[in-house]
Amino acid sequence: MENAFTIAAYVVAGVLFILSLGGLSGQESAKRAVWYGIVGMALAVFATLVGPGAGLWLLSLVLIAAGGIIGYYVAMRVQMTEMPQLVAAMHSLVGLAAVFVGFNAEMTINLVEAAKAAGDTVEGAFAQLVYKKQPIEISILKVELALGIWIGAVTFTGSVIAYGKLAGKVTSAATKLPGGHALNAAAALLSLVCLVWYLSSGAMIPLLILTLAALFIGYHLIMGIGGADMPVVVSMLNSYSGWAAAAIGFSLGNDLLIVVGALVGSSGAILSYIMCKAMNRSFISVILGGFGGTAGPAMEVEGEQIAIEADGVATALDEADSIVIIPGYGMAVAQAQQNVAELTRRLRAKGKEVRFAIHPVAGRLPGHMNVLLAEAKVPYDIVLEMDEINDDFPDTDVAIVIGSNDIVNPAAQEDPNSPIAGMPVLECWKAKQVFVSKRGQGTGYSGIENPLFFKENTRMFYGDAKASLDKLLTMID
Repeated sequence: MENAFTIAAYVVAGVLFILSLGGLSGQESAKRAVWYGIVGMALAVFATLVGPGAGLWLLSLVLIAAGGIIGYYVAMRVQMTEMPQLVAAMHSLVGLAAVFVGFNAEMTINLVEAAKAAGDTVEGAFAQLVYKKQPIEISILKVELALGIWIGAVTFTGSVIAYGKLAGKVTSAATKLPGGHALNAAAALLSLVCLVWYLSSGAMIPLLILTLAALFIGYHLIMGIGGADMPVVVSMLNSYSGWAAAAIGFSLGNDLLIVVGALVGSSGAILSYIMCKAMNRSFISVILGGFGGTAGPAMEVEGEQIAIEADGVATALDEADSIVIIPGYGMAVAQAQQNVAELTRRLRAKGKEVRFAIHPVAGRLPGHMNVLLAEAKVPYDIVLEMDEINDDFPDTDVAIVIGSNDIVNPAAQEDPNSPIAGMPVLECWKAKQVFVSKRGQGTGYSGIENPLFFKENTRMFYGDAKASLDKLLTMID
């Protein structure tokens, strides 16, 4: 077989991607798993370059070099706090690629049909592949490319809006146009009509209308999702980008793209489901963009926020035996993970039990807090998930909340009209004392008031998390 090497290389690359995905499920194996992915991708790119359709070497090398330089620059420049935005931006590129490949496939089909009618031959691996297809196979290819364009367009605009919300360039509030879900349903129905029109006529106009409808759906779906739910959105868009890549693979006849797209799409969907369960959300509601708003007026919060200085926190920590630290996005913004790790080391050296409580949607990206703590070399065995530690709060002397809001918000249990009503949260208010490290009295990214800040056993440790911990560390030997 003339493409035996490419097929074999794709099989090896596929196995490496599976090993990479499996290894990323554990902190100890994550670094090795990343290398599996790097080697697998390098092998896949090389096999593609030397496989069927090889050529245009200068252009290929220039594009690879340009992509590598841009990727290196972005990776070195982007802070961990900006990773959610970066992931959303990368998803948009995958979606856009699916749209371009789909239209390229459609133009190739038209060129091949014209060549067949004229009795001419065609050049190019994909054109030759299309040339050999029977009419029924061409119809299937058209369905594949139309689906690829539709999923890619939804992913593109959805990811752009997600990037804007995460970066603060677009309002984080759930915003829908008049008509809400009816508009989404109408756009989806229009897409289906255009698909039938395209398959029956082969014209470009229905494909263009289908693309515009999909672009609108992606925009309107994500605009209708509130800031508190953005971690689920990132995971959901990850799934969409995977299915878009799989659709590209079907259109191009590339088995590895199909496998990798299916891996990304299914893993993203599973992660979205797990996160929806963690937030008490309906998975179908997530897909339809039907969450992030309230059902009525939120419950009014009574009381006042009582501040405390570093010496008060130090005294409480000195007297405590068990301490639970709850990190959030505020810790990432302040880049305080190293200070948190040092505080942990000093407290453990004094014989105190220190553990970390991680909510499934802490931060703005799944696993965000785990990565930060691993970077600061916090021992894996003291970093616990919500289900593992939630029952221990009544026996905890001190709970320290660093830059978290929604994941420790009692309104999820106490206020049925809250945007996060029913969401499982870390019940840190059950600890004997709670200290909240927070910049000020604002409601934060999601705009939801937190009754925790007003409870009798809570004290507000105001200020930048890194600066506050710097001051606290000087008081703890």
